[in-house]
Amino acid sequence: MTSAREAGAPTGGAGRRLPRLRPFRSWTLRSRVVLVVVAMLAVLGAVIGTVSVFALQNYLMQRLDGQLTSALERGQHAADRIYGDQPTGPDVIGIVQTPGQQTGTFGVIRSGEMLLYPVILSERPKTTSPDQPVAPQRVPIATTALLSLPSDGHPRTIDLGPTLGEYRVAAVDLTNGDSVIIGLPLSDVNATVSRLTLVIVLVTLAGLVFAFLLASVVVRLAMRPLERVAGTAEQVSKLPLDRGDVALAVRVPEADTDEHTEVGRVGSAFNRMLGHVASALTARQASEQKVRRFVADASHELRTPLASIRGYAELTRRSPHELPSDVTHSLGRIESEATRMTSLVEDLLLLARLDEGRELDRDPVDLTLLLVDALSDAHAAGPGHEWVLDLPEEPVEVVGDAPRLHQVLMNLLANARVHTPEGTKVTAGLRAEGDRAVVTVADDGPGIPEELQASLFERFARGDSSRNRATGSTGLGLAIVQAVVQAHGGEVTVVSEPGSTVFTVTLPLAPADSSADLLTAAPIP
Repeated sequence: MTSAREAGAPTGGAGRRLPRLRPFRSWTLRSRVVLVVVAMLAVLGAVIGTVSVFALQNYLMQRLDGQLTSALERGQHAADRIYGDQPTGPDVIGIVQTPGQQTGTFGVIRSGEMLLYPVILSERPKTTSPDQPVAPQRVPIATTALLSLPSDGHPRTIDLGPTLGEYRVAAVDLTNGDSVIIGLPLSDVNATVSRLTLVIVLVTLAGLVFAFLLASVVVRLAMRPLERVAGTAEQVSKLPLDRGDVALAVRVPEADTDEHTEVGRVGSAFNRMLGHVASALTARQASEQKVRRFVADASHELRTPLASIRGYAELTRRSPHELPSDVTHSLGRIESEATRMTSLVEDLLLLARLDEGRELDRDPVDLTLLLVDALSDAHAAGPGHEWVLDLPEEPVEVVGDAPRLHQVLMNLLANARVHTPEGTKVTAGLRAEGDRAVVTVADDGPGIPEELQASLFERFARGDSSRNRATGSTGLGLAIVQAVVQAHGGEVTVVSEPGSTVFTVTLPLAPADSSADLLTAAPIP
């Protein structure tokens, strides 16, 4: 057997196997609808949120770039005014202190491969007057990106190091050949975009939870009519429609048959189908009742003339006058066929009465004694077979009709005797399993063809030469076995292959308080 580890299945502590998720196609319709609705809202929320974030970020970047362009122009004019065409001096502060520059403005002069005195306008102290100039501060920066920055005035995003972070910077040339670089911080833009992203994520998650709960309630309410239709179908599926009186009164409620809705059309169509099925079953029941009544009446009426035929034939053969040999033979054949026909009529009459549901006797019956008697009779009728009896130490008792149960055992043993060759070993067994009594009749004969096993208990069933029926069998023996066993609340099955055929009869055991004093059966000598 493949272990959970070999099969790739996840396992929990102490070797416990974790449950697997069912495939999507096996989910209920309600679960799939809720999942699809929530998934669609999640995708829609993600798209709307992404577009909103990028749109806001693009707007803020464009506004910052406009501010940076203005700051760069002011810085360039200030640098040209301060330095003119002279070499750059140490006073870079005047560039970022030019009127109009906002707090956080970064400025530096690039002269050849050097960056001279980078400064940034500090935020105004809280105790400082609004009219007081903001003091610039000299700060350390990452020089590599600024040295390679083109002097085209086009804004670019550069990380100026852990102290300043990301800045939007641009550079232009001065009249003395140097370049001035002006930058504005991206911290406000990034903070605004991050805050909007967080808000969108939280609102989307809250909306998905609310949508899940709302969709679950709405879908549950919408699916109730379909669940009622399914409940009606399940109730009908449990009805015993194959036998007995058929009362198909189950219908989909009228409220669920509105043909303006999809579920209503299903419910209405299902009700119409149930109506057609009920009509067909009623017609079938009426036809079966007629046939059963005819068979019962015909069987009952045939018993008297058949008895008369047998009586006259036997009386004629016993006449004191000597009869010709051919007449004697003919009378013997008439008597024999009348006897066979009487047996057939009796079997048909029994089946008809069982089909009509006539009550059987309900008395305590010792199956051990019945099996001993039945096997003794079978041994006398078929001495060429080997008969074996397998009984438990304690008697097994059921509640039922003793003559009918005796007939079941006789028919099973006769079936094994008639349809197997001499020398076949036939074993009749009895045991108690739980609350059931189990009777088995097994033989090691040629077996029953597989194609015949499905119809073996039907009336007038005939087998092939492997279990020859040309021995006077009526084909009703196993049908009577099944009918009697079912009337007692039991069942009969058969398993057969060449060299082994086992008929198994199970019957409910008698309650403990109905037990009587039972005789212990002696084995057959």
